Amino acid sequence: MKKRFTSAAVAAAAALVLAGCSGGSGGEGGDAMEFWHNSTTGDGKAYWEEAAAAFEEETGTAIRISSIQNEDMDGKLQTAANSGDMPDVFMARGGGKLADIVEAGLVKDLSDLIDDDVREAYGDAVFSAFTIDGAEYGMPVAVLPGGMFYSEDLFAEAGIAETPTTIEELEGAVDELRGAGVEPIALGAKDAWPAAHWFYFFALRACGQETIEQISTSLDFGDGCWLDAAEDLAAFAETEPFNEGFLTTSAQQGAGSSAGLVANHKAAMELMGGWNVGVIASLTPDGEPLADLSWFPFPATSGGEGDPTAMMGGVDGFACAADAPPACEEFLNFIAQTEWQEKYVEAFQTIPASKEAQSAVTDPALQPIMAAYNDAAYVVVWLDTLLGQNVGNALNTAVVEMLAGQGSPEQLVETAAQAAERG
Repeated sequence: MKKRFTSAAVAAAAALVLAGCSGGSGGEGGDAMEFWHNSTTGDGKAYWEEAAAAFEEETGTAIRISSIQNEDMDGKLQTAANSGDMPDVFMARGGGKLADIVEAGLVKDLSDLIDDDVREAYGDAVFSAFTIDGAEYGMPVAVLPGGMFYSEDLFAEAGIAETPTTIEELEGAVDELRGAGVEPIALGAKDAWPAAHWFYFFALRACGQETIEQISTSLDFGDGCWLDAAEDLAAFAETEPFNEGFLTTSAQQGAGSSAGLVANHKAAMELMGGWNVGVIASLTPDGEPLADLSWFPFPATSGGEGDPTAMMGGVDGFACAADAPPACEEFLNFIAQTEWQEKYVEAFQTIPASKEAQSAVTDPALQPIMAAYNDAAYVVVWLDTLLGQNVGNALNTAVVEMLAGQGSPEQLVETAAQAAERG
């Protein structure tokens, strides 16, 4: 089966980038282009500053950068879309979230604007995350499949010799870790979406490929697999696998976040997307990659229709506002070059969208993710991305409410269905 993504997602350098910037769209010799991304610290922020400075040196087009906290990005983009004042270049994750602003006429069609050498280096599959009604509206930069990140040392201390391949084995590992005095699974439920990841993956295992793929257009939660997934999550949650206080734990902000708990050996596992390698590295005591960090796929469940090798995750990319100057697509083709994709791997410790840059992936925690991604029967974009902001947010909130004891599996599915009816 062909693997594909479902569609319906430096001080000196900074001075160069910011010099002479003013508002509005820009082109060669004009005002700076406005660029929004979600890397607020460290090597990721420096990467974008370096790339923008290099692009300005090559083309004469300055770029004004706004670094926006990841959890704030969707809201700020929605506000910009509502006001009609979109940034020229902005982060896009595909799926329903992108489709919403495409439908409003606010995103540039890049179908005929992506360089041939980029297409050859990338392959076709990764672009489908940004394909809406046959047209392409984004340039991918990284593929970010999800799965279980874990500490090899903490597993060994608890006597766990093999990574779990089934939910029953995962529950056994939870028991072993609890017995060793270790928090089994870190969960940043304060941010909602990390908790919802658990429902997404149970749904990926419970529902068949067609059901998952069509949900973005059908918005039909009538298939019994959705309730099965919610019941599977509820049953797993009853084993108390998550860290104490998980409902008030954030995902990625500081040592007390779920990623920080793994980074500081306070918890053994976390279900997260491929970006987690870099996030965890930024939260270790020395700011270096966690030496014993590894990864395994989300375990198989019994009785589901989903392929056990199927993966769910994100495709990070960037899009251009409909009225952005030609320099926008020029910048996207610039950062898609193999040289800049390889630098992206180093800065973000992730898997690049370009197949030609995969050789730059050397982090041992990323190797099994990339292997699983390359071998997956199919890869589905995060469920809330597929569903769009309104339905996705309602679903995420309903998952947290169920985990907090304020809802049931039936109520979770009903909430999603009602949000889908409202559109």
